[in-house]
Amino acid sequence: MERKRSVDVGPEAGLDDGDPVEKKRLLLCADFSTIASCEAAVARRYLTENAWEMERALNAYFEPRPEEGAVPHRAETAPGPGSCVDLTSEDPASPTRPGSRTPEQPAQQEDGSAFSLITWNIDGLDPCNLLERAQGVCAFLALYGPDVVFLQEVTPPYYSFLKKRASNYTIITGHTEAYFTAIMLKKSRVTFKSQEVVPFPKTQMMRNLLCVHASVSGNGLCLMTSHLESTREHAQERMNQLRTVLKKMQEAPESATVIFAGDTNLRDREVAQCGGLPGSVSDVWELLGRPKHCQYTWDTQANSNLGLRAVSRLRFDRIFFRAAADGGHLVPRSLDLLGLEKLDCGRFPSDHWGLLCCLDVIL
Repeated sequence: MERKRSVDVGPEAGLDDGDPVEKKRLLLCADFSTIASCEAAVARRYLTENAWEMERALNAYFEPRPEEGAVPHRAETAPGPGSCVDLTSEDPASPTRPGSRTPEQPAQQEDGSAFSLITWNIDGLDPCNLLERAQGVCAFLALYGPDVVFLQEVTPPYYSFLKKRASNYTIITGHTEAYFTAIMLKKSRVTFKSQEVVPFPKTQMMRNLLCVHASVSGNGLCLMTSHLESTREHAQERMNQLRTVLKKMQEAPESATVIFAGDTNLRDREVAQCGGLPGSVSDVWELLGRPKHCQYTWDTQANSNLGLRAVSRLRFDRIFFRAAADGGHLVPRSLDLLGLEKLDCGRFPSDHWGLLCCLDVIL
């Protein structure tokens, strides 16, 4: 993702090295303001009233007070279109039709011979049409039934929505405040074993690496996702984070298939500057012959959600794969984009396209 949000240019910008408690609170206020699309004074009020706990404060902000019925309490600022969404109260049964072309490969059947995953930066920080867009994302999950889902830019309200709409998945998060990543495991197919969060010590955007150990059809899995540092100005930190990801992939148990999927914000030249991928790690898009139809996951020429005039077409969202040492029981077969058509609200589910990857399971 490359955009000019406060959290994307370093929320600590402009802060001095004074009181660390106040500095942390200023950061929380900035994050709250970005997520809730409100003034800093409003953010501070809700955080103060909720002991500076982000999730509690956001829930208090979005959820109506008893005496106000269904209208969220936002007296201090005039709400913009779509900015007053309480995702936690959405009716799970409401139908939504996803808008996208039919992928090259159909949704996999639960016969044990196939495995599928989706990775998607769902842009939970954008409050405009958030409910409709969240419904659109969940409709894709229902349509394709992926075994694993890797998400970036999840917010607490979006997380609550997912827990209600995707109850057939175990959801593991890399954080619980502001915005974070998540890995979803289909309960009927994937067995959860353990999780680990690897911090990025020098991140300015609350980024980390989420690792989940699991198994499918008796095959060990090490699943990883991250949202690497955004914008051109943070290329060096992004490359450092990539090195951490690749090191962690190589350190995973040799008996496990390792899959990293996420919003890397990488340019090809940055990967080259890092020395390229290790011999044991493959970029799935390259492994499958660099299919043109899914080259660009960030495409402002086709995706109008941000209303940008400048054309930017980049492969920010990537999948890295390391086979198990005995030859691998999972083999990448196809790759496709999701979310290519507008929803009824006139916007796409996200400013990123999602990636659907299907793999064969060698029994």
